[in-house]
Amino acid sequence: MAQLADVVQVREEGLVKTVVAAALGECVHVAGVMNFLRLAETSGWRTVFLGPAVSVDALLEAARHEDAELVGVSYRLTPETGERLLGEFAEAADDLRSAGVRFAFGGTPPIAERARAIGFFERVFDGSEATDAVLAYLRGQARLQASEEDFPQTAVDRIVWKAPYPILRHHFGLPTMQATLDGIAKISEAQAVDLISLGIDQDAQESFFHPERQDVRRKGAGGVPVRSADDYRALYEASRRGNYPLMRTYAGTDDFIQLAEMYVETHNIAWCAIPIFWFNRMDGRGPWDLESSIRQHQAVMRWYGSRDIPVELNEPHHWGMRDAPDVISVVAAYLSAYNAIAFGVYDYIAQMMFNSPPGLSDAMDLAKMLAILELIAPLANGDFRVWKQTRTGLLSYPLDVDAARAHLAASTYLQMALKPHIVHIVGHTEAHHAATADDIIAASSMARRAIDNALGGQPDMRADPVVQARKDELIREAKVTLAGIRALADGSTVDPLTDPMTLARAVTDGILDAPHLKSNPFAHGEMATRIDQRGACVAVSPETGRPLTEEERLARAGVRL
Repeated sequence: MAQLADVVQVREEGLVKTVVAAALGECVHVAGVMNFLRLAETSGWRTVFLGPAVSVDALLEAARHEDAELVGVSYRLTPETGERLLGEFAEAADDLRSAGVRFAFGGTPPIAERARAIGFFERVFDGSEATDAVLAYLRGQARLQASEEDFPQTAVDRIVWKAPYPILRHHFGLPTMQATLDGIAKISEAQAVDLISLGIDQDAQESFFHPERQDVRRKGAGGVPVRSADDYRALYEASRRGNYPLMRTYAGTDDFIQLAEMYVETHNIAWCAIPIFWFNRMDGRGPWDLESSIRQHQAVMRWYGSRDIPVELNEPHHWGMRDAPDVISVVAAYLSAYNAIAFGVYDYIAQMMFNSPPGLSDAMDLAKMLAILELIAPLANGDFRVWKQTRTGLLSYPLDVDAARAHLAASTYLQMALKPHIVHIVGHTEAHHAATADDIIAASSMARRAIDNALGGQPDMRADPVVQARKDELIREAKVTLAGIRALADGSTVDPLTDPMTLARAVTDGILDAPHLKSNPFAHGEMATRIDQRGACVAVSPETGRPLTEEERLARAGVRL
């Protein structure tokens, strides 16, 4: 599989195809033309923009002079006038089309309808199309009805194909199979996302192979109640339309390898998402104790890595959602990448959930993510690739739907400062109800607009000196925490940061802790945190509220560095 940078370089060096485009006749509206050409450039085309109000003869003369393979025509005025003008254009350009030149039209829906009726243009765009559809056309899809061949069917290939746009992902799973099947079909037809993350109910996660452990009263609780391999096949088949989105689901909380084998066979799982410390008896979501679950999760990483299937460790945000200080989330992110490479993962998806805890300021949120990326960057090499995935905080949405929509757009725009390869859209309905297909389509539209705005020329928020100062602070503090974990191991431990016993002790001894873990049988739960005046989440003394450095906090927990 090609590296993303290699593919971009090939596009830049291999601009052999030419597209000429203009607004025709008296039309001066060129925003759509410019957007089309911008997408064409990212797809390897040499672009020639003729401007607004270009005559039929001038456009065709330029097409001949530039030896164009594709001619883009736009018109956004009166449909009746446009129809006559396009008829004249089609007649004058017939010789070029006969010679193999392709023609595409873009305009308002009423004019696009008339352009289709003329039957001259290979493709007609009315502005409602997702970016994916335009990219698919520019990257080789000649047919009006797309097929699976037009959309890459592995995660890395799809990321590379869509760059510089991130691929989009959304979680989806309703309490019945039929509702979920119908929803997947609708989402796919709308080309709303590149990947559908199946939300399956708790019994499917924990007891798929153990019907005797399932509780009929819990059926559909938390997601779609899949109960057989054929259920997964049916859900995947429902996605075989539109932009043919990829599919994945939870790694489960028991019988991990059996589930993995079934996932690959039934829905070509795009990647695995697994934590290190969670989805066990510590958080009440699985049957394993802490140390044993760590061993199981590492085995899952190795299984997927040996098959060149990407792995995401959805670890850091579990600490943030439990009000752990930012430094703990940073440490968890480093441990995630470190364990992934240690257990044979080739393509690693670094998940960064913003707004966790919800009170973080944008500046401190961005600083935390930059600290994560800087810490894990030295791990990346030819055998270990890091793909950045961002998402909005699960617990951060307001209940008011208009405010929630604004939050989705604002958070997505902030995330784009990291130039993510994957944007995991968390729907604006999260605070009220599980997203329906219509909710996902709407959320995708909002996220796409924020992404388009950012890619159009976003200022570099990473350069803010306040952001950089906090990033450096978090890196320094995270190194102290990691040293504390290493100090737990005895001399016989080969690598404390991958040793399940040492990692489990990091939790039980209080190095990794969070306020929400109070009274937890596996964790200290003695930590206190607050959002400081900068908007950062920091550990504080439970007695005085004074912020604690990591060295001070670890000393209070009895850890000797």
